[in-house]
Amino acid sequence: MKRRQAGSTATQFLLWLLLLVNTAGIAYYYYTTEVKTKHIPNLVGTWSGVNLTVSDEKGYKTWNDKTVTITEQQDRRFRGTFTYADGTKNFFGVIYPDNTAFTWVSTPSHGYVHGRILGDNTIGTCYVETWEHATAGCATLERQ
Repeated sequence: MKRRQAGSTATQFLLWLLLLVNTAGIAYYYYTTEVKTKHIPNLVGTWSGVNLTVSDEKGYKTWNDKTVTITEQQDRRFRGTFTYADGTKNFFGVIYPDNTAFTWVSTPSHGYVHGRILGDNTIGTCYVETWEHATAGCATLERQ
């Protein structure tokens, strides 16, 4: 006949509890480092704000009503339109794997928009263009 040692039930309980806590810790670590960081932000919506630019052609300019509309997004890729003094342009872009930075381009343009997601409803965008119409400008845009 086997005899149980005193305290073995308590020891087994503590071992199971330690295993459970350890497993929960590993799951939490995986969630915060793998799942949560891979959440791609949704940029769809209308964004507007003030755009500050500088160029040889126009000098220092303030454009009070910069409006950008991101119409669709699939994973990290997105499309939209923006309105400016000469009309409306279509653009397309990507969100970088850090889920903070993005870039978009427009077929007729010679420059790029580089941006950062500053909050759920705030982005910062900077346009740079070289050559004859060299321009640099940035805007902080709020989702409407």
